Amino acid sequence: MKKIDLKKVMAWLGFMLRCPICEYKYNLQNIKVLDSQTDDEFNEARILIHSECQKCNSSVMFNIDINGPEIFSIGMVTDLTSNDSNKFSDLSAISANDVIGIHQALKRFDGDLVKALASPSK
Repeated sequence: MKKIDLKKVMAWLGFMLRCPICEYKYNLQNIKVLDSQTDDEFNEARILIHSECQKCNSSVMFNIDINGPEIFSIGMVTDLTSNDSNKFSDLSAISANDVIGIHQALKRFDGDLVKALASPSK
């Protein structure tokens, strides 16, 4: 199996990816790899990148999945900056208990935002 060269993949992405808002071609220096995993045995790779458009200042996160000769990309427009993406990537994943806790807090919420922010959650 041929080893995946992430530098070549990133160069290809810099050539192929365009801003979904204004169609401006991304500059490779504005693409940051947030996470990557490679499996050379199966010729697979997964890359999570963040990019900021130089023209319209929009931010997009792309999930790139390479499976042999096939490359899949899903992009999502986001309000996260590159610094936000780095900060949140270091946090642990949201658990089922976190979601249940938020759900319970919202059920108790009576619409008074000032009171909710002033008092500690129970």
